Amino acid sequence: MERPPDPNTVPGPAHPGLPAHIAIIMDGNGRWARRRHLPRSAGHRAGVQAIRPVTEECDRQGVHVLTLYAFSTENWSRPRSEVDALMDLFVETIDRELEELDGEGIQLRFLGHREELSEKLRATVRMAESRTAGNTNGILNIALNYGGRSEIVAAVRELAESGVDLRQLDEATLSRALYTGGLPDPDLIIRTAGEQRVSNFLLWQAAYAELWVTDTLWPDFGGDQLGRAIADFGARERKFGAVHGPGEARPVVPPLATRTG
Repeated sequence: MERPPDPNTVPGPAHPGLPAHIAIIMDGNGRWARRRHLPRSAGHRAGVQAIRPVTEECDRQGVHVLTLYAFSTENWSRPRSEVDALMDLFVETIDRELEELDGEGIQLRFLGHREELSEKLRATVRMAESRTAGNTNGILNIALNYGGRSEIVAAVRELAESGVDLRQLDEATLSRALYTGGLPDPDLIIRTAGEQRVSNFLLWQAAYAELWVTDTLWPDFGGDQLGRAIADFGARERKFGAVHGPGEARPVVPPLATRTG
């Protein structure tokens, strides 16, 4: 289980009503292209362009940890031509955006199994992580060849190989062994394109996440939409399994060890 660098300590959310960590399932690139009678590759390129306004809105709002679901372990079943084009697009995008992200003090981390990626993409990922490893203004996680179930299995195997007695395994130990170890779990998970499922994304970490689904296709998603999602999040009552009477203080973080940051 090749890991990204340890996450640096970054500022917390600008105020308590904000999510500390937002995760986004970026869905709808293919449909966006099909509606315009364009090849799917055009939809993926348009989807890349949607990332910058979202990261800028996170910064403006004061949210400093963002995770984007770019490619799942199940996406290998797509046509080979589409997968190859995506892999090339990942390399191109990292190379193009890295200098600006580094200049903004963003630590770039990649979550997922790297063995199946091309050597060129693996080298690009390692280079980007190494260059931004010391940045402390924010964290951008890219879930690339990622699957929530396989992440948990790999983490348990790694703990067993390191000598941990799995009979004594607790939630905090397993949380630290995941790709997101050291980060707060996502408070808000956004899914575009209207599908109402989590698609094997951050299954452990999403235990207490708020879900926000929009019919907007990912290439059309932008800062305004993200702002609405954050505003909706701030208006929700988060009980974490508890019941609160009138006037009682409500917890702002889950009371379990699943939050390690």
